[in-house]
Amino acid sequence: MSDVPLSENRPPGHRAPDIRAADPHATDGPASEGAASHNVEQFGYKQELRRTLSFRDLLVYGLVFMVPIAPFGIFGGVFQGSGGMVALAYTVGMVAMMFTALSYAQMSQAFPMAGSVYSYAGRGIAAPVGFLSGWMILLDYILVPGLLYLIAGVAMNSLVSSIPVWMWVIGFVVLNTVVNYTGIEMTAKVTRVMLIGELIVLALFIGIGLAALVDGKGRGFDLTPIYNGDTFSWSLVFGAVSIAALSFLGFDGISMLSEENKDAASAIGKSMVAALLLAGSLFIAQTWIAGLLVPDPDRLIAEGDPDGTAFYDAARVAAGGWLATLTAAATAIAWGFANSLVAQAATSRLLYAMARDRQLPSFLAKVHPKHRVPVNATLLTAAVSLGLGLYTSQREDGITLLSTLVNFGALTTFLVLHVAVVVHYLIRNKSKDYWRHLIAPTLGFAILAYVVINADVAAQRLGFVWLGIGVALLIGLAVSGRRPQLSAIDRVEEPA
Repeated sequence: MSDVPLSENRPPGHRAPDIRAADPHATDGPASEGAASHNVEQFGYKQELRRTLSFRDLLVYGLVFMVPIAPFGIFGGVFQGSGGMVALAYTVGMVAMMFTALSYAQMSQAFPMAGSVYSYAGRGIAAPVGFLSGWMILLDYILVPGLLYLIAGVAMNSLVSSIPVWMWVIGFVVLNTVVNYTGIEMTAKVTRVMLIGELIVLALFIGIGLAALVDGKGRGFDLTPIYNGDTFSWSLVFGAVSIAALSFLGFDGISMLSEENKDAASAIGKSMVAALLLAGSLFIAQTWIAGLLVPDPDRLIAEGDPDGTAFYDAARVAAGGWLATLTAAATAIAWGFANSLVAQAATSRLLYAMARDRQLPSFLAKVHPKHRVPVNATLLTAAVSLGLGLYTSQREDGITLLSTLVNFGALTTFLVLHVAVVVHYLIRNKSKDYWRHLIAPTLGFAILAYVVINADVAAQRLGFVWLGIGVALLIGLAVSGRRPQLSAIDRVEEPA
């Protein structure tokens, strides 16, 4: 399989030839012939990735990427940031992300291809905007695997102190790279197993936690994790949402698999919304229960959770040391294997999409002839994740540094996504669907903008530095004659 991306400029209206007869692996059989309302060939690309993923696979992928037990690892930080109203922070976060999911659903139908916001902003607004969006979301996707490996390494080191953090990081990176290298089908199978395990642990915590509250442990049943009049303010809650957003990141990763989806293009958007609703409901339930079981909530608000053990302390109140150990181990495995596995897969697809448009080195667009995965992009993601994980494992503020950058990169690109919906549908295509193409994206933009404004100042500074580098690269590309351009688009009727 050639590693040269089919992204050269083509005459307007050019339609790439149908390669399905020549390459039986391209669409992987009859089930995918109606896979999407639009095919990638229509946008000037060759169908190289294998279409084998069903709606269920996409839903599982999104849930694993989001991690149903994600609050286990960052519960203390969200609790402190929200003044104890941790469940409210997750509720507001779910509402904000739901608007974002709706915008993703619209753009994934218009442009059913890998690349996520990079592709949607580039084609929905303009190629240079797509480049900058891809650059900003790289801040999320490139850093996320390294962050996950670091969190998992720290958690495992707390359980098995004889093995240093850096060795755990190496082990997780190697394991996930092997699984992703063997193909998207293997990744899908592994994620199903991991999801079942996470849900079992979560069910145990919720069931035992409720029983403990009934028995009078903790503070008993009250609504303070949802609303506390003594500490409530919208700026406080939205500031906490900027931290809680880390738990929601992942539903958007489903869009990276658009070219491996065998069902209709609408399956991408539907699986995003479903994953977000399911995961968000679980986040609210578990943080409400844990918020009532925290042994010393006032101290947690005042001093924070530097060791990251607040959730495990709540589990200890509910049932003793065994539940605390189980939740810690589940966090390590979920973040270090399940979540980082799908994060690595999503990151490699973003690199692949940008490379075939010649906005990153072309060797990243190479697809393995047998496994049908972007092999070089997968290996580069592993190398970067390993380097970041090893470097930040030596820093006391490593987790904080990476998590703030990840959140800022994701939230700023979500803002661009909402703009892309309005520009593409309402302005360019004169849509009359004002709810989906004006009101919903505007509300989503407003909520996320307020979250970004109330985010950590250090994250804002570092994020804008990264954006500045992207602008410099964009100028460099223009000066060198490589101004971002996308393959010609055949004008098609937009989905209803």
